Amino acid sequence: MEVSFAPSFFRSMKKLPEALQEEIFEKIDLFRDSANHEGLKVHQLRGKLKGCYSFSVNYKIQIVFEYLSVQPKEALLLTIGDHDVYKQ
Repeated sequence: MEVSFAPSFFRSMKKLPEALQEEIFEKIDLFRDSANHEGLKVHQLRGKLKGCYSFSVNYKIQIVFEYLSVQPKEALLLTIGDHDVYKQ
């Protein structure tokens, strides 16, 4: 899967510790292979974020993204953070 990044994703990520940023890129590499989606807990969101999806970096940190094509072959990572990212 091809992954692109929204500017808001990088702004949010810069606020996180460097060690966590390394873990984030490891999880993004796993996300590129759809066989890993179950382990990353990829799920569709509801409410204000309807149409978006999320996956877990760890128990606390989530990445919110959207698929850019009908068949999930390209994803745009929108933001990253704790569960407060769902309240945006």
